[in-house]
Amino acid sequence: MVQKESKNSYLLMSGQRRLAALKRLGAKKIPVLLLTNSTKYDLDDAKAASVVENLHRNKMNTKDMTAACVFLSESVGKNKAAQSLGISQQTLKKYLGFAAVPDKLKQYVPKELSRDDVIRLCQTIPNIPKAVKIAGKIIPLDQKLRKRYLYHLAKSPKSSHLKLLKKAKAGLLQQKINLELSKGNAGKLRSLAVRNDLEVTEMAAKIMSDYLKRK
Repeated sequence: MVQKESKNSYLLMSGQRRLAALKRLGAKKIPVLLLTNSTKYDLDDAKAASVVENLHRNKMNTKDMTAACVFLSESVGKNKAAQSLGISQQTLKKYLGFAAVPDKLKQYVPKELSRDDVIRLCQTIPNIPKAVKIAGKIIPLDQKLRKRYLYHLAKSPKSSHLKLLKKAKAGLLQQKINLELSKGNAGKLRSLAVRNDLEVTEMAAKIMSDYLKRK
């Protein structure tokens, strides 16, 4: 897609990769869709369209996805950004939070730590060298234990590693409860989890927690 910039020049709005491919094939003429005054983009919208197109053509890594979320949120607002990217508002907020994480912590994502792990760690421990040191200690922990560790770290940032680890392990032992659901209820739980962008176990824990609070 192109739109007129001046008398003899056009701006390429969408199709960068296709244009590059046709040029490599030696194409003499390249068909385009010319945007009219009623359909043309302003520059911010053009950039947004390009970001969304590339997103849906390629599996973006966490860093690129974060950059896309930040750019689109600033260009078209958070609601439209989430819709364009095909993600929930909650997921968008997580990516926006990840944008503030220093590079020394970002380097651990996604192989050693999750995006949520480094966001929580950064928010709890603003001192970067200290946060990096803690990151190194929690990388060997499994996901559930790491989550409990970060929970207790947020409550008591000055506690020692051994003390936090002990609390995290104790919490897991106390909280492990097996529940049997009917096929229908299991399906409803899965649907709720997808809708809220949560793991099934996290959704079940939230439902139970909300219920107990009401009691």
